[in-house]
Amino acid sequence: MSKHIALVTDDPGWHGRQLHDAFLRKGYKCTNVSLADCYINVGCGDDTEKNKNTLYIPGFEDSLPDGVFVRGVQGGTLEEVVFYLDVLHALHELNILVYNSARAIERSVDKGMTSFLLDQAGILTPPTWVGNDVHQAYSFIRRELALGNKVVAKPLFGSQGKDLQLISKAEDITNFKVYNKIYYLQRFITTGDQSAFDWRVFVIGDEVVACMKREGMDWISNVANGGKCYSAMIDDQFASISKRAVRAVDMHYAGVDVMQDLHGKLWVTEVNSIPAWKGLESVNNLVVADKLVENFINSMGVGN
Repeated sequence: MSKHIALVTDDPGWHGRQLHDAFLRKGYKCTNVSLADCYINVGCGDDTEKNKNTLYIPGFEDSLPDGVFVRGVQGGTLEEVVFYLDVLHALHELNILVYNSARAIERSVDKGMTSFLLDQAGILTPPTWVGNDVHQAYSFIRRELALGNKVVAKPLFGSQGKDLQLISKAEDITNFKVYNKIYYLQRFITTGDQSAFDWRVFVIGDEVVACMKREGMDWISNVANGGKCYSAMIDDQFASISKRAVRAVDMHYAGVDVMQDLHGKLWVTEVNSIPAWKGLESVNNLVVADKLVENFINSMGVGN
């Protein structure tokens, strides 16, 4: 019997189709699953069917998935998001591979924790302040401005370069939006005199499979905000810092954002646990989904 994989997503789109096709090429059945349709049902059923009845996954009524590939976790209230992650945690507790794990997703979606873990691992990441004390937040900004730096204000939970704000002068301090009463403030890394650029390094397992350089139309380089992407070769220094970043956040695979300042120093700004790869494929000659599925299957063989 072929293995049956759950693809966790509420919007499969292009990436979902790519993964379905890649699993099919390996002889695996793949079913889309929304975490909103799952539930935990404790204390029902006899001991022989305990695990199956305790955790309900639509499309897997007869047996739980052989593995779970997480392509998206929808938003919602705090309680809803915690529950969605609870389902992934429960699957992990049942010794089912969850790729990437709930723990990895929690660590990377929370930018503050990502910054903390990178720093603890000795990986260069921009100086960052996270908290809800307005006076301490303003002190951090004033200190950075006095050093000749700019500051980026970001939502603690955010992606694709949305809602970023640049603080470049004293008058900006009281004129930026605070998201949900938490300040996430980070030194802006200057990469050039004109538009901003960075590198997206795609790591699977302990291998860098592809890289692209992203150049923004302004100070934001994300492709989702109109940035252009170019194929790029990376040297050992880029590869090493990217792989170390993935290990620090404990992921099976990730998209690592790396910036190089005017002095040639490398900074890791983000580690994405559910990265897109359409732009990456457009400038590199590879099928990322095939690489992911191959590593996923190998990971199933050695456990979580």
